[in-house]
Amino acid sequence: ERERGITIKAQNVRVEWKGHTLHLIDTPGHVDFGYEVSRSLAACEGVVLVVDAAQGIEAQTLANCYLALENDLEIVAALNKIDLPAADPDRYAMEIEKVLGIPAEDILRISAKTGEGVPELLDAIVARVPAPQGDPDAPLQALIFDSQYDQYRGVVSSVRVMNGRMRKGDKLLFMQATADHEALEIGARRPATQEVAELGAGEVGYLIAGVKDVGEARSGETVTHVAHPASSPLEGYQDPKPMVFCGLFPIDADDFETLRESLQKLKLNDASISYTPESSGALGFGFRCGFLGLLHMEIVKERLEREFNLALIATAPSVQYRVLRTDGEIEIVDNPNDLPPTVNIDSIEEPFFKVSIITPKDYTGALMELCQSRRGEMTKLEYLSPERVEMQYMVPLAEVVVDFFDQLKSRSQGYASL
Repeated sequence: ERERGITIKAQNVRVEWKGHTLHLIDTPGHVDFGYEVSRSLAACEGVVLVVDAAQGIEAQTLANCYLALENDLEIVAALNKIDLPAADPDRYAMEIEKVLGIPAEDILRISAKTGEGVPELLDAIVARVPAPQGDPDAPLQALIFDSQYDQYRGVVSSVRVMNGRMRKGDKLLFMQATADHEALEIGARRPATQEVAELGAGEVGYLIAGVKDVGEARSGETVTHVAHPASSPLEGYQDPKPMVFCGLFPIDADDFETLRESLQKLKLNDASISYTPESSGALGFGFRCGFLGLLHMEIVKERLEREFNLALIATAPSVQYRVLRTDGEIEIVDNPNDLPPTVNIDSIEEPFFKVSIITPKDYTGALMELCQSRRGEMTKLEYLSPERVEMQYMVPLAEVVVDFFDQLKSRSQGYASL
């Protein structure tokens, strides 16, 4: 994260403010990590929409804002980095009002660096975001929204208690895995981990229950008491649909099992990865992995190499195609080697992406040319302000996964966002 200057993994923290307890989750903004955002929103009552006061709204700002609106969450908008010489908060407040309908006078001005405006932001959260609903006396229902593997303590799960109470020593039932465990430690992150006596309805914390099988504590799992179980599990998460596929092969063939275990542990922390074993005549045994996007693919490969000391070869990224056979059967193919014989193919369909680009107006022509050269079809062109334009295109995903983002940045001198 520090190398790239972006948030990749959502982090949660518990803070006290004027007699109130606030549970804050910092989520990524990049569209490749939209699954992290949607999981976090399911555990929240409201959001703070942070916009850069020197750059204004980016395309991913809109995507994440619409996710919050779909979840019917209270939105508190804030313009950050007002201490920068290039900051123009009044101009971008008007832009937010025009695009998102949030009144400009309700948008807070803050500087996370100097602390200016932060107390007012915390006051606004307390005043405008509703308190969590939940019955502390009902049977326990706690939602696991994230997990990670600790080699000494097993699975450490981040939980949001919806109803009931959870205490250390409780016998707990993981409802979908139908496995029971004892709560060995519960606590909160402030931001360092700190044990607490109990977690009540509406609270967020972490749970260590000695779970060694990574499949038992998946994101979206419901935890309840063995003695007085909840009547039904909470609505979990939909499994995300991978968009980009590539093969990952260990350079040393003896590392195949290590790669399998590493992928299992990583999936616990990043549920959006999918993988199936595959073999290649040239590269030996490995896995065909699915990712949400190119950046996601890069990050996963890097994490496997750094956290698990693996040396890996990644094949060129590809996308899924839907093949309609002459006998009427539909086949999903993500590897060209798996295509049926040509005589058995009636037609092939490819996935299209709805691409939203926000750019200074000077680069509109160059970016339209880029999209058209990638078989894109324009669906919308709108001026957000006299200086900035939003363009929407339908582009085949196969044209996006290679170097579309790099070309977008180079043709707009880094100013356009996707």
